[in-house]
Amino acid sequence: MKKVALLICGALGREVKAIVDGHGWDVDVYGVPAMHHFYPKKIVEAVDRRLAVLAPRYRQVVVVYGDCGTAGALDPVLARYGAVQLSGPHCYEMFAGADFARIADERPATFFLTDWLVRNFERAVVRGLGIDRYPELKAVYFQNYTDLLYLEQFADERLVDKAREIAEYLGLPLEVRHTGLNALETRLAKLVEAA
Repeated sequence: MKKVALLICGALGREVKAIVDGHGWDVDVYGVPAMHHFYPKKIVEAVDRRLAVLAPRYRQVVVVYGDCGTAGALDPVLARYGAVQLSGPHCYEMFAGADFARIADERPATFFLTDWLVRNFERAVVRGLGIDRYPELKAVYFQNYTDLLYLEQFADERLVDKAREIAEYLGLPLEVRHTGLNALETRLAKLVEAA
């Protein structure tokens, strides 16, 4: 039986690879499509299917997701397979770290971007939410946002430029904060090293 598998959200692929490589861990990594975030029930179903296959093959499976809108529905699935999960509600909180609660309190109408979401904005947001087919939906979806905060994991001026284009498209002021991997790395390291 192999030691550890990571079952990750597809939106965290680059970040998890960097963490695994940086720590030199001997783990196997499996993904669940990032687009399931539009339908959190799909996250639960996909994690359940993957764990049914992975749990018997590994001593420990670490699920690299927060709650991600599943309203606690992942918890019984993880318990059934003996898997462990990163703590936290979602990756925005993991990347922003201790600042997330303050940002959410002071600026509750903030739309967050990550490296993945900047790279995939057209596919995930514009096409994923149907704005390409029904442009009037942009105003409906984004009418209550006042800020755009890009939590940058890896310094990349091309992504910053793309974030500026997204800000212009949404008509929102942009703030860029380089967060690195922050709590995603520390929480994942704690679970993998304990396994």
